[in-house]
Amino acid sequence: MRGTHFAELTAFVAVAEDSSFSKAARRTGIAVTTLSQSVRAMEERLGVKLLNRTTRNVALTDAGQNLFDQLRPLLDSLDHVIDSSNAFRDRPAGHLRLSVPPPIACFFMAKILTEFTEQYPDITIEVVVQASLDDIVAGRFDAGVHGERFLAQDMVAVRMTPKLRFAAVAAPRYLERCGTPTSVSDLHKHRCIRTRLPDGNLLRWSFIVEGVQQEVNVDKSVVLNNPDLEIRSAIEGLGIFYTFSALVESYVHEGRLVSLFEPSQFPEDSGFYLFYPSRHQTPAALRAFIDFIRKRNQG
Repeated sequence: MRGTHFAELTAFVAVAEDSSFSKAARRTGIAVTTLSQSVRAMEERLGVKLLNRTTRNVALTDAGQNLFDQLRPLLDSLDHVIDSSNAFRDRPAGHLRLSVPPPIACFFMAKILTEFTEQYPDITIEVVVQASLDDIVAGRFDAGVHGERFLAQDMVAVRMTPKLRFAAVAAPRYLERCGTPTSVSDLHKHRCIRTRLPDGNLLRWSFIVEGVQQEVNVDKSVVLNNPDLEIRSAIEGLGIFYTFSALVESYVHEGRLVSLFEPSQFPEDSGFYLFYPSRHQTPAALRAFIDFIRKRNQG
């Protein structure tokens, strides 16, 4: 295959996957004009229109869809062939693309990425922070990270964090202004910062009361979906915040937030998992990351 033809094919597939020239350009590092010229040249050479272009989006024509359906598995196989050369390297190389939700991205990933890149300097990592539950295969991700409740049954999962205990915290200024709840039943009197989950539901405020786990309703709520904004709002005195204790323990230690109730009154969450599609050939970069996570959990 001629080099120009291969460049045209890969440009076409990239644009088709993202339904956008600009998104494909950001993901591949190839200029929009180069992608556009490659696809246009391919259409002229084949004598068919592959993409319908508008000012807002790009859609495959019937001919384009037929070509894309045949090309995608071929290019995947080619990626596996190229990746197999890693077996002859002293250290794995390649590109690893991960979809990670905000909580773990903000408070866990920096340390994980630093440790991993120190061990595998030849692997390039791209982390896309997003709370949505998008299909990682359709999004061209090698793997994703989510809580156990959001994992699809057809995915392989590897624990990435230990179980996480919840906590309720508030800023000293809020407690001075509104008082400190002495029991979980007092929470309905307070403004509470609620978390909107990726599936659209609100995080439930569960407590263990007299040995029984029960959900507590909170009425005066502000609903947010970004952990950094939630924590900053709590520190500013917006209200009481219910979240993983690991996310706020440093602020409690600094005195910027105050823990409410005893730790034994809070249930545990299963934590976060790395998940990826089950397939015969796993790219070397992903295999290295999976092994790294497993060893890290054993340490």
